Formats: sequence, C-alpha cells, structure tokens
Amino acid sequence: MTNSVAIVTGASQGIGRATALRLARDFAALVLVARNLDSLEATAREIEAEGREVLTIAADLADLAAPAIVVEQTLARFGRIDALLNIAGAVPQIDLFDMTDEQWDAGFALKLHGARRLTIAAWPALKECKGSVVLISGNSAQMPKAPYAAVGTINAAIVALARAFADRGIADGVQVNSVLPGPVMTRRRRSYLQRWASLHGMSVEEATLKFPQDAGIARYGEPEEIAELMAFLVSPGARWMTGSTLRMDGGEVKTI
Repeated sequence: MTNSVAIVTGASQGIGRATALRLARDFAALVLVARNLDSLEATAREIEAEGREVLTIAADLADLAAPAIVVEQTLARFGRIDALLNIAGAVPQIDLFDMTDEQWDAGFALKLHGARRLTIAAWPALKECKGSVVLISGNSAQMPKAPYAAVGTINAAIVALARAFADRGIADGVQVNSVLPGPVMTRRRRSYLQRWASLHGMSVEEATLKFPQDAGIARYGEPEEIAELMAFLVSPGARWMTGSTLRMDGGEVKTI
C-alpha cells in the first residue's frame, strides 16, 4: 500500500506493539501513540530497521486535547491517514463492589472516550482516503462478570460504538470493525500471574496452565496472533467487511 499511513494507539507494548510491527510489512509509514515515549521509540527503531517511516507521539488519549494533537501531527508529517487502530486502554480488573467512581471513570476516559474522540478527529482524513478503523474490545463484552465489571461494560460499549461508526462509514466510505480478543499473554498478564501465583503458593508455570484450563481453552493467545487479524481488517482483502465484531479467543466463548 504505497504511501499509506496507519495510526496505532497503545503501541508501546502488548497487542498494540505487535500490531505496529505487523503493519510495518504493509504500510509505508506508521504513527505510534502511547504514554511511554521510551517504549514507543524502542518499537519505532524496530520498524525503521524495516525501511518504514515512523512518527512517535507520547500522549494520554484520556486527555481531551490529545486526539486532535495526534491527528494534526500525523497530517503535518504525512498528509494522510489510511488506517486507525484503537488499541490503547488498559482497564483495571477490580470487583464491581470494590471499584471507586474514579477507577470506573478512568477506564471509560481512555479506552472508550479516547477511541471515540480520536476516530472523530481522524474521520475527515479517513473519509478522504477511504480508510479503515479498528476498535479493540474483548470477550468480556459478551461475558460480563462481577470481578471484571468495568472491563465488560466498556468493551460492550466499544462494540456498539464501532457499529455506529460503521453505519456512518457506509456513506463516507470508511470501513469500521471491532475485535474481541480472548486471554492474551501480554506483559501485564505476566505480572498478574506472578502476583497471583505468589499469593496462592503456586509457581508461575502452574498458574499459567491453570487459567487457560479454567477458561476452557488450550493456552493463552499471543499478541502477534491478534496483530495478524488486525492487519487483515485494514488490508484491501477485507474492504467489504464493515460493522463486524470478530472474536479471536481460542474457543473461550462457546455460545452461538
């Protein structure tokens, strides 16, 4: 995709980083957005080694002004936006009755409202390029549980938001989809497993086997596997797919 430009949020680690590295095969330039500049620049160096142009923007997308700044800097550097992948937004896994209003609101501010504002800010450029948008949600959108109440509520809202954007995109020529990953082995999940194993007198290896078994799956997913799906959704081969919610979870959700 000659001269094409993709924005990837949450690109400093996990699925966001894996997606940025995967898209470097297909896009001429990438804009990497996250709060941690050092981690962003480490990812950027890997992409630049592949001969691609990279712009790194350290920004907290929960900040009301950040989405417009990301779009302005992208257009100033590259002049176009062909794809936007909204991946930023870790939400704390705290029981429904233990969450404070501040923790609840913080999850919505970044993962939902940050993606909403950034997509709206980028929409005119996406419309001009007939571009693509992906919003990342999660299995908890379809399996809300008390220990993950905020995660499930926010993820369900993201699916609804993606479909609303997709409806507008039919007239504007912008393709919009959402992705529901299951349990993926990210740095954050490794840290959680280490704490849980220590608390329950288990080895990390035992905990790593226990959780997938409890979820009814063979293993955790890898960020690179989700990245392949993200890359497909913004590729020419997926252009007729819009308003879809794609689940990639190793078979965790068993309902029809």
